[in-house]
Amino acid sequence: MPVVVAVPRETSPGERRVALVPDVAQRLVKSGVEVQVESGAGTQAFYTDDAYTKAGAKVLADRKGVVSAADILLKVQPPTPEEISWMKPGGIVVSFMNPTRALDSIQALRDRKLTGFAMELVPRITRAQVMDALSSQANVAGYESVLIGAEACPKYFPMLTTAAGTVRPAKVLVMGAGVAGLQAIATARRLGAIVEAYDVRREAGEQVRSLGAKFLELQIDAKGSGGYARELTAEEKVLQQKLVSDAVANADVAITTANVPGRKAPRLIEKDMVARMRPGSVIVDLAAESGGNCELTRPGETVVVNGVSVIGPLNLPSKLSFHSSQLYSKNLQAFLELLVGKDGKLVPGFTDEILAASVLVTNGEVKYAPTRDLLAGGAK
Repeated sequence: MPVVVAVPRETSPGERRVALVPDVAQRLVKSGVEVQVESGAGTQAFYTDDAYTKAGAKVLADRKGVVSAADILLKVQPPTPEEISWMKPGGIVVSFMNPTRALDSIQALRDRKLTGFAMELVPRITRAQVMDALSSQANVAGYESVLIGAEACPKYFPMLTTAAGTVRPAKVLVMGAGVAGLQAIATARRLGAIVEAYDVRREAGEQVRSLGAKFLELQIDAKGSGGYARELTAEEKVLQQKLVSDAVANADVAITTANVPGRKAPRLIEKDMVARMRPGSVIVDLAAESGGNCELTRPGETVVVNGVSVIGPLNLPSKLSFHSSQLYSKNLQAFLELLVGKDGKLVPGFTDEILAASVLVTNGEVKYAPTRDLLAGGAK
């Protein structure tokens, strides 16, 4: 019997992505995998049931039947406890797992002795780059953040010379030069803005400058493990604020992208900094879901303070569901190549370093320490 890979429709509010697009489904089918897709799973990402059928996938209306047939269940958002209750013994789910927040789902996987792989935990090593879903989706978010800022800003981004006079370009400040930040820099530059960028990691300066932006350099190095920045000390935060405050005050649009995985987002913009910004200025906070980089951010809302708009968008990759689904699907395809051997069967163990690092729960044991500690603290 071939391995069955199943893709249900996403039910989380506002989620428009799908875990598998028809092109990737076709490649899986050709490799000997059976692909089952719930009818309508790709509709909000503009992938039709007919496209999946032509790709060789089975499109079924029975949601419970699709989930219960899966050897491997592919999702974007974490599986719900109800979906987990439908999974067959020995089943595997691969998705974003929100390992410090979706505790009910993780507990359900643990109690049923199922296996859950968290795409957030894929290690940032060279061999795993093609599976790095955090990066692929952050790229989308960085692009969309600039469009949001440009739409909310009452100024042109580019410099324009007209018969009525010259219009000066907008000033954009990007805080955090990771994947999302670099894409934001590149997009703002394409729109013609003057761009400055800040990151606590010194080595980010070369990448920032290569995109034509000015790098605001702090005389500390906060490089952490796994390609992320470490959390700053209290003394370093004071130095950071002195450098950043003037840059924020001069920005027409400030885009913040700083996140520390599994922790509350670091505070970069205090309310007194917002008070120094000109009326009409805009802050787009990409860390809104994890607490926000700006003190005034409210997740999912736009707050206007003294004429300054503080925007806290949620799930930006979902807004560009067609391409974000395509990228995520290719991440999953590469990941599945580690789970399904060339003989078309599931690998007997998760000894590969990528699988070992990204397995969140298996055989009744939560492998990821922060999640295990949270569950223990909640007496679950």
